[in-house]
Amino acid sequence: MRLKIRFFCLLLCTVQFLMSQKNSKKLPNIIWIMAEDISLDLACYGTKAVKTPNLDQMAADGIRFNNCFVTNPICSPSRSAMILGTHQQKSNTHNHRSNREVVLPKPFVPFTQLLRDAGYTTILGHKDVRGKGRKIDVNFKHTAIGTWDGESNFGIYDKYDEFLPKDAPFFSQITLNVTHRGDWWDEIRAKSKHPVNPNDVELPPYLADNPVIRLDWAKYLDQMEYMDAEIGILFKELEEKGLAENTVVIFIGDNGRCNIRGKGYLHDSGLRIPLLVKWPKGIDKGQIDDRIVSSTDITATILDLAQVEIPDFMTGKSFLDEDFDRTEVFASRDLWDEIPEKSKAITTNKFKYIRNFKPEIPWDAHQAYLEFYRPAVHVMRSLKEQGKLNKNELLFFGLKPAEELYDLEKDPFELNNLVLDVEYAAVVQKMRQQTLDYNEAFKPIGETYDPVHAESVDVLEWIKKERPKEYQRMLAGEEIGFHKMSNEYKETIK
Repeated sequence: MRLKIRFFCLLLCTVQFLMSQKNSKKLPNIIWIMAEDISLDLACYGTKAVKTPNLDQMAADGIRFNNCFVTNPICSPSRSAMILGTHQQKSNTHNHRSNREVVLPKPFVPFTQLLRDAGYTTILGHKDVRGKGRKIDVNFKHTAIGTWDGESNFGIYDKYDEFLPKDAPFFSQITLNVTHRGDWWDEIRAKSKHPVNPNDVELPPYLADNPVIRLDWAKYLDQMEYMDAEIGILFKELEEKGLAENTVVIFIGDNGRCNIRGKGYLHDSGLRIPLLVKWPKGIDKGQIDDRIVSSTDITATILDLAQVEIPDFMTGKSFLDEDFDRTEVFASRDLWDEIPEKSKAITTNKFKYIRNFKPEIPWDAHQAYLEFYRPAVHVMRSLKEQGKLNKNELLFFGLKPAEELYDLEKDPFELNNLVLDVEYAAVVQKMRQQTLDYNEAFKPIGETYDPVHAESVDVLEWIKKERPKEYQRMLAGEEIGFHKMSNEYKETIK
């Protein structure tokens, strides 16, 4: 009798295993590609002077979303929101590079663990992209590879750098870092077979039309073209490994471009990111989607694709759900290095409302890190002193109001603040209350505040005192190389 029971149990386990294997074969592989610090600066979004054929083809073969927004315009809080599918403020991960040794409070858990529980292999990075694409950068205790229980084990991924047919179903997160500001921009441009002509770029109206600024923008587009070539490498590998048909590829930015009013700010070029989705087996070609999407919705959608139930703690919703109908995205800007900002925003199809709780902190806050990486700021400060900036170019250097309202249909560059316009008084009142309601609903689960000291502050002060010629080059709009200067500084304090 015991032998029969053992045999029956063994048979049942075998059937369950085979069924799980059969189901896992049907589940799609998922690749999530994040290019750092980019806005909608691709040819498929209408950007001039840039060539992005691989991403253009991806858009043609799948869905191009026009209204996707991150919940924070800075990398670590934005990525924290995405890996949890939860607005970063709610999980107390909203301050940049903070709480890195703080255990993530329950019930929050990285969505990669939910995928693992469903049978997915989780992979970080890729061997053939610049820097291997392994960036995680989230504001809670974690390790890259290993198991997760949220108490003594904090691994988020199973392995590094390569997806294989035997890993199916797999989830792969790859960061393309070339578009992030870095000492390599000049080198990438120098090696380009067709560097972007500065005369061909189209600058937004809040930037001064200056040769240094045009060249800086052209360099940025050079990085976009390099990044697009990396996309081509990934798609080619999928084809060669026979994985293309049942692999969902999602392409996004982690926050907006690193320039004036971009990364770090709640204006459109800081929050709106590209979102392209391709899945030959499951998505019709050539779709354009104008729905409002939050970056946390991408997380929820990945779980939906993997047939994983979306947990209640997530603020994101699957945009594959026929009932998906997001009307706005709530975003916030909090600590970034030494600048203790506190601003909140709501974006809808028509309006952007921003509440600045610390208007005494100017937009041009002379943040040390940005002094190294925004030539336009240095050039335009000089032009301002000479009285050579127009009213749109002066906006970034003016007083920051407590509230801002922009009509995105009439004013896509957010140049005309309507908050005092009586015609929009009802809109202001409604969105002001919405912002306060969201702020309360997403009240942080904890009060722990443990930020990392910003090394850039020390490096900048050292350059001012010990490398005055280098500092003058910086003030002239030249990128002198943060990493190079940082390494030299570290040698002096050994």
